[in-house]
Amino acid sequence: MSRTKKLTYAGVLCGVAIVGSALSFPIFGSRCAPVQHIVNVIAAVLFGPFYAIGMAFVSSLIRNMLSMGTILAFPGSMFGAFLAGVMFKIFKKPSMAALGEIFGTSVLGGLAAYPLAIKFLGSVAGTIFFYSYILPFFVSTSVGAILGLCIIKIWKKGGYKIA
Repeated sequence: MSRTKKLTYAGVLCGVAIVGSALSFPIFGSRCAPVQHIVNVIAAVLFGPFYAIGMAFVSSLIRNMLSMGTILAFPGSMFGAFLAGVMFKIFKKPSMAALGEIFGTSVLGGLAAYPLAIKFLGSVAGTIFFYSYILPFFVSTSVGAILGLCIIKIWKKGGYKIA
């Protein structure tokens, strides 16, 4: 795939993640956006870890600039996107990308969200227990990763060469 084509698809997928963040729901102190996780799994499979993490960063940045997310969008998407890409690169199975997305976002992203919440969201966020971001991130990323995996399987059945 040419670089221009990759950047075009990446831009479209970032747009989907940004617009899809309107479909979010609050759980504790975070705003869960499963569409971002759908995009992360698809990006990891199509483009690999570096495009996936770049797309997660750009989507999170634009969502924050448009007041459609919080600072927690960064660890809540970037860890999962990167780990999804790495897992897919190693195992060559979309299901492993989905598992990487779930673990990376819920555990690594959830742990990384705590200090950001204290620093940027104030003392109210600081009163939440250290591990409290893992559960809401797990809910969001599980729904999104499973849906992303389903989309990839549908594309494969339709004859699209995924990977």
